[in-house]
Amino acid sequence: MSLFLTTDATPAEERLAHWHDIIGRALMPMRVTPYAPDGAVSGRIVADRLGPLRLSTIEADAQRLTRTRADIARSPRPFVAAHVQISGRAELRQDGRTATVAPGGLLLHDTARPYTLDFPEPFACRIVLLPRHALDLPDDDLRRITGTAVGTDTGVGAILMPFLATLVASAPSCPPAIADRLAAGALDLFGTLVAERTRPGDGARDDLVRRIRDHIDRHLADPGLSPETVAAAHHISVRYLHRLFEKEGITVGRLIQRRRLARCARELLRGGAAGPGVAAVAHRWGFVSSAHFSRSFRGVYGHSPREWRALRTAAVSGAVDEAVGLGH
Repeated sequence: MSLFLTTDATPAEERLAHWHDIIGRALMPMRVTPYAPDGAVSGRIVADRLGPLRLSTIEADAQRLTRTRADIARSPRPFVAAHVQISGRAELRQDGRTATVAPGGLLLHDTARPYTLDFPEPFACRIVLLPRHALDLPDDDLRRITGTAVGTDTGVGAILMPFLATLVASAPSCPPAIADRLAAGALDLFGTLVAERTRPGDGARDDLVRRIRDHIDRHLADPGLSPETVAAAHHISVRYLHRLFEKEGITVGRLIQRRRLARCARELLRGGAAGPGVAAVAHRWGFVSSAHFSRSFRGVYGHSPREWRALRTAAVSGAVDEAVGLGH
């Protein structure tokens, strides 16, 4: 169910404080600085959830939004934000970089590090928050693409921007099972964008790495999948395999585990309380030991597999605001 928040019925002298609360509730804690000489600001936000994604459509007066280290300490859950500008201009500053977009532009930023968003005129935008834990991406790669604008005329950006805009618009009508599949598609497409922007001019080495990653994804259900079997399948030594992945920011063994955990997490979300048991899901995706699976899952997602499934059940029922990502 969509959450609609607006300052329309708020007295003028209380609108700034109310808008500050709305931003914090629908997005996350940030400072609001209006551009109007009288310090007034009006706006409205429609917020939704699509699987693990948090979605917002914002229309508001000119303003500056600043997320400080103090704000991050109050709400540390990390997201990567994909920001689609609908009308007006936006300027993003993060990590010493500045990026400006007009309508139709796409900005990327990391909510776990300070940033500023300037809107010098009335604007509308759509924001998709992707949980950091759901992105199977090296930290170094994310730091290279956040605080930047993405071209939307060619490449993956030309696919991702309209896809995200459509997700936000269609979220209220999506049943949970479809929502989870669409969210998984958005996460995968975002990963493809990151790969495109961080590894230009791939060459033979990167083509081999892509084939190895595809091989791993196709064989996740095989409990015997290991660096040794991956190397043998590609007719290279284990030592060379590890050298290839030094630049990927993740070992092959860890990549196998993370991809398995991601498949398990998505299946647990889709299945809900009536789905297959935790042990069955773990074994289906190559985990031999249920205890090892549970420890590994908690280490990555911060919840046990059963707690993770319960969060999804709570989100569907609307009983836990934090689970649906619309509260704090």
